[in-house]
Order: sequence, then C-alpha cells, then structure tokens
Amino acid sequence: MQDAVALHRQGKLRDAEKLYARVLKAAPQNFDALHLLGLCKAQSGQMGEAYRLLASAVKINAQAPDAWINLANVLHALKRDEESLGALDKALALRPDDAGALSNRGNALLALGRTQEALASFDRALAVNPRHGDALLNRGTARAALGQATDALADFDAVLAMAPGHPGAFYNRGNALLDLSRQTDALAAFDAALRAAPGHVGAWNNRGRALQALNRHREAVDSFDKAIALQKDYADAHFNAALSLLTLGDYARGFTEYEWRWRRSGMADSRRNYRGSLWLGEYPLARKTILLHAEQGLGDTIQFARYAPQLARMGATVILEVQPALKGVLGTLPDVASVHARGDTLPAYDVHCPLGSLPLALKTKLETVPSDIPYLKADEARAGKWLASIEPLPGKRLAFAWAGNPAHVNDRNRSVALKTFEPLLARDGVSFISVQRDLRTGDDEFLARQSNVKNVAGELADFSDTAAVLIQCDLVIAVDTAVAHLAGALGRPLWVLVPFSPDWRWTLQGERSPWYPQARLFRQPAPSDWGSVIAAVRDALSQFVAG
Repeated sequence: MQDAVALHRQGKLRDAEKLYARVLKAAPQNFDALHLLGLCKAQSGQMGEAYRLLASAVKINAQAPDAWINLANVLHALKRDEESLGALDKALALRPDDAGALSNRGNALLALGRTQEALASFDRALAVNPRHGDALLNRGTARAALGQATDALADFDAVLAMAPGHPGAFYNRGNALLDLSRQTDALAAFDAALRAAPGHVGAWNNRGRALQALNRHREAVDSFDKAIALQKDYADAHFNAALSLLTLGDYARGFTEYEWRWRRSGMADSRRNYRGSLWLGEYPLARKTILLHAEQGLGDTIQFARYAPQLARMGATVILEVQPALKGVLGTLPDVASVHARGDTLPAYDVHCPLGSLPLALKTKLETVPSDIPYLKADEARAGKWLASIEPLPGKRLAFAWAGNPAHVNDRNRSVALKTFEPLLARDGVSFISVQRDLRTGDDEFLARQSNVKNVAGELADFSDTAAVLIQCDLVIAVDTAVAHLAGALGRPLWVLVPFSPDWRWTLQGERSPWYPQARLFRQPAPSDWGSVIAAVRDALSQFVAG
C-alpha cells in the first residue's frame, strides 16, 4: 500500500492504480484502497468508476471527511450537484472549518442556481482562510451573478495579486468590467487571459463582445471565429458573430449564423412545440399553409411580420401566431389568412417558420429588405375612440417612449432615464403624449409634474390602442423598443434614439435604416452619452415645430 501511495504522489496514476487494485483483490473492503483508487480514477477523468469506488468507500467508513469531499467533487463533475451538496454537508459535519469543502459547497450551490447561498458559503470559506484562491475566484463569480460587479472585481483582483497570471481571474475580471460598461478595460483583461491560456474559448467569445460594445465589429467577428475554430458547436460565439455580421450588413452569413440562436445559453428551442416541417426556404410554398410564429420580443415580431404578405404573394396561405398584445394590430397585415394569440388553438397548417428565420428563408440582402411601408394600420374604431382626447391638444402632437423591457439583456444600453428627456419636454409649441407602458420608479411622479405631457399608458389595452394614438401624432420619438417598430411599420414620422453600440437593425452609421426608411436615427457619439443625443433632438425639434 505504501508503494501505491508513493507512486500516486509522484503522479504515476496508472502504476498506482495497479497496486491499489491488487490490494482490493486481496481485501475488497479496504477503505484506503477504495478511497485512493477512486481518487486516482477521478484524476484520470474516469468519473463513473471514481463514483463507484468512492461511494463504496464512504459506506465502509462514513467518518472520513476527505472521502466525502472527493465523492462530492466527482458528483459535481457528473453534474449531480444536489448529491454533491449532501456529501459536502456530511464532510462539514465532521470538519466544520474545512475551507476547501466550504468553497466546493459554494460551487455546488452556484451550479444549482442558489447564488445567494453560494455567496454565504464562500464567505465562510474565506473567514477560515482569507487567501483561499478558489473561494475568492468563485465568490467573485457569485457576486457578479447577483449584480455586484464592483465587489466581484475586487475578488478577481485579489486572486491576481496572489497569482498574477491566473487566466480564470483575468477572464472573470473581463466579465465584471463588461457589466460595468468598462469595455476597453474588459478587452485588456480578456487579452491577458488569452496570453495565459490561448485556448480559452470563453475569453475569445467575450473579447468579441467587448469589441462589439466598442463598435469594432470586424475585429469582433475575428474573435468569435477564433472561439468557433476551437469549439465548432459553440452556439454563443456563432450567435454573437451573427449580430456583428448583421450590423456590418453581411446578411448572407449573418442570417445563417443567426440560426444558432436556438442553441445559445439560456435559449429554449421553441420550434419543437410545433408539428410538421420547419420551412427555411428550401422549396416553393404555393398551395401550402404556413404558420409563422413569434419567438422573440414584441419589436422583433413587428419587424419580421412584414414578410407575411410576401409569402402570400408567392401563393402560400399564411397564418400568424403572435404575442396576445399584438394580435389586433397584426390583424391589419394585408393578405394574411388569420392571426392568433399565443396559446390559442391553431388551424391546420403544412409547415412552420419562426418569424426571425424569414430573412434567411427569403435570402434577404441589405438592398432587398422589404420596405413596403406602411404594412400595418390602426383600427378605425380605436382611432375614433382616441380622437376626442388627442385632437384638442395644442401645438404639434408628439408621442414618446424612453425605455424598453427592463428584463431585456441590452436594456441598460438602449433605455434612457425619463429625466434625460426633461430638456425636450420644456419645449413650447408641443404637446407630448407618453405611450410608455412600463414605468420605472419615480416616472409617474415626474410625468405628473409636466404640464404639457398627457400620459395615456394606463389606458392602452394593447398595441391596437398604441397604434390608434400614434397615427394621430405628428411625430414619434422613441428608443429602440416596440413603440419604435410599431411607428415604423405604421409609416409614422419617427425619430429613434440609438445607443453608441446599436442593435444590428439600425446599422452602424448614418441617419437611416433599411428596415424603416422614413425613420431618422439620432446616434450616441460615445457610450452612455444620451445628453448629446437629446441636445441634437432638441435642435431638430425646434426646426420641426417651426416647419
């Protein structure tokens, strides 16, 4: 046995395994041989065999904390984290101040999505050993997941102070800096991670994200391609590459890569909920019924619904399934057989296609974007209902919306604090109409203090009401949200406030987008600089009112 342990310590795992196996052949219930052979198997990546041996070991001796810890590590590797947590709790009952076990317990809790509990476990580990590198690193990960990016950054910096070339610390430091909108610093952190570990696919991917935020999209595509070269099926890198390619106007490759969205982190493949064949343009649709179904946000649904009449002109019978709030307004699309709210019983159909896949299916290029504007109309009865309250408003009537869905991954970049609009709202000769349905803290009170703002959001039952309001306004000003898409689809005069790093559909530069040619784009000259945008809009508004 001593010879086996010596070989094990020297890293000669196969030789050690042979000696441990020899011991077990003579004494099958030998705890030390079971435990150490299980550890050998885990170190050589044979997790199934490691589990069998370590589980047998703790049955023989349940008072050995190291065996419970090693079993927990194997269970964690096998993604059996509830069981891993139980094994670690048994180890800690025997040795409460084991910093390694406390750190591993935090890892299991992180994997289970119990982030606040994980943070508490890492705190306990660091109270025992303030220089426990893994606990520091993973506490930073937990803090970042809880939105505590500044505290997370401090943890990653502490790891780097102890281990200056640590690739994981650089990588996570870059992620925290991205969360803090410090893109240039994040880029430097990812570059440092890649100098230490050139094969770190996550660092290549997130380096690309930092470059995207800096509007360096060609370099971003190169970075995503490096990640894909290392891991062919890395869906996040494929999808992120799609966003940069589409922003650059490369729709051929961009929409092909866009199909990876179904496999990216956190995305469920809703296409599996539909019977029949998925159609992506492989054959003509004449005399077939196609179901087009919404799959992303409200704005995306409005944008891509423009393709439905085109399919009808190709001989297809087109039915739509959309978010309930859009059912009414999308019912005004020409040549569509029927529109259904998500969850309604659907009529029979032959094939189906997600709305976001239509540009690929129809081989859309930048110069062939369907721009038959308007393609939506307001319901006449709804418009009549709103006429009485909007027509008497003095001066130019201007509808505005300043924020999107707060749960959107890019909300911080695209939404504007309402108070930022104050210089516009002070403009004489304009009646402002707030169509912002989701108000943030303090927005109600702010709007109530503005004498020339009529807040109708509480009266908007759905987007048919919103459309009825917008068609009675002389101008719509909105950030990148569903209101902007609706105004664009209705053909209304539209000004869109675009962040420095724009969503791909607004393109990278210029005042126009091929998707809504009548819209005028006001772009941030630098990240987070909404003040300059509002100043430009204020000047343009003065000309608009005078004109």
